[in-house]
Amino acid sequence: MIRRHGAVAAWCCVAGLLGSALAGCGGHSHQGTTGARIAAVSHAAPPASVVALHVVARVRLPAPVQLPGLAVAGGRLLAAGGLDAADASVAGVVAVAGTGVSAPRVVATLPQAVHDVGAAGLEGRLLVFGGGTASGPTAAVEAVGAGGRVSTAGELPSPSSDLEAARIGSNVYLVGGYTGSVPLRSILAFAPGRSVRTVGTLPHPLRYAAVAAVGGRLLIAGGTDGTHARSEIVSFDPATGRARVVGALPVPLAHAAGASLGGTFYVLGGRGDGLSSQRREILAIDPQSGPVRSAGRLPVALSDLSAAAFGGRVWVVGGRDTAGTVQDEAWALRR
Repeated sequence: MIRRHGAVAAWCCVAGLLGSALAGCGGHSHQGTTGARIAAVSHAAPPASVVALHVVARVRLPAPVQLPGLAVAGGRLLAAGGLDAADASVAGVVAVAGTGVSAPRVVATLPQAVHDVGAAGLEGRLLVFGGGTASGPTAAVEAVGAGGRVSTAGELPSPSSDLEAARIGSNVYLVGGYTGSVPLRSILAFAPGRSVRTVGTLPHPLRYAAVAAVGGRLLIAGGTDGTHARSEIVSFDPATGRARVVGALPVPLAHAAGASLGGTFYVLGGRGDGLSSQRREILAIDPQSGPVRSAGRLPVALSDLSAAAFGGRVWVVGGRDTAGTVQDEAWALRR
């Protein structure tokens, strides 16, 4: 499967206030804002609870990559698979930062070249879920150990790519995805020694969303329904199995990255329906105070980037700019 990527959309000063469902949580249109009020985005300095991010370090990757699976495992930030500068899948697992990493390097090789995977760290291992290959999506769940050994850890209910993963406790939750013909509405849960199971249903089919775990819940922002970028912010509570729309992004946004730091959900970059509509904005969604706020800007407008919190920073890895150039850097952003 080859992914679509291309004038930057105007910054729209409209955002959804998160509803009460997030209180205490520690495409086609602007549709889907049921249950949320619309308010102006604040372009002033954010309040103390929503702190802007700025770049404090850059490192060079072994090769350009777009949207690898990114997660923390065994004290290292690991990037698995992705697409290279020629839109070809890659099989390498790169240690970007962390214990024993003086510069990013390949530390493991997946059984096959794969892109658009979900990734999460659990029990010291990097778990790689599904993804696209030269012959279509795979259902494999691979585990990468500290020594670089790769083993099979399970199987998805159906082959899928374009999914996102986030860990809460001893479970990894998988959001949406794409079978090769249709986008998915499912929220799945994986735990070692158990079959992957369906635990929730999204309000709409979704690929390429920004996802992170915040205060025991999943926050899911934007994405595409397979045709158009979406603007909804969705909260999923594993305790109840309920997914609900609780707000809206300023504009429909897909191919963005999500990360949680200091109790704030950050949505970084992304694009709309246009292949060259990449954005620089970093948005902060504060579960305590509610509104979506501006929280800094990336050095370059990017889509198809990956992000994860590690060492008190949000790391951004790879991505694709407005000219279609695939990035070969990782950035550390700090509050």
